[in-house]
Amino acid sequence: MFVLELSYTAPLDAVDAVIPAHVAWLDEQYEKGFFLASGRKNPRDGGVILAVAKDRARIEEIAAGDPFVAAGVCTYRITEFLATKTAPELERHRQTLG
Repeated sequence: MFVLELSYTAPLDAVDAVIPAHVAWLDEQYEKGFFLASGRKNPRDGGVILAVAKDRARIEEIAAGDPFVAAGVCTYRITEFLATKTAPELERHRQTLG
């Protein structure tokens, strides 16, 4: 499992101009089963995405496809973690140590 932290690198008017394309891209990733949750940070200086994939390389590839990245309005920080405890709704993503 991965936490993707987006940090805006441009003024909000530049970010807002790309929001429709970013939201369409988010929808695609949800449909493909990669994203579990997402939203803006508060204060609004970026966002957070909770994602799943078989490996970090795949997540990096997905993040690179974000229209925010293509427009140069954000950077990503990707953190991988082992989800050893989850809510029942996320049980299929639970991992074991060892």
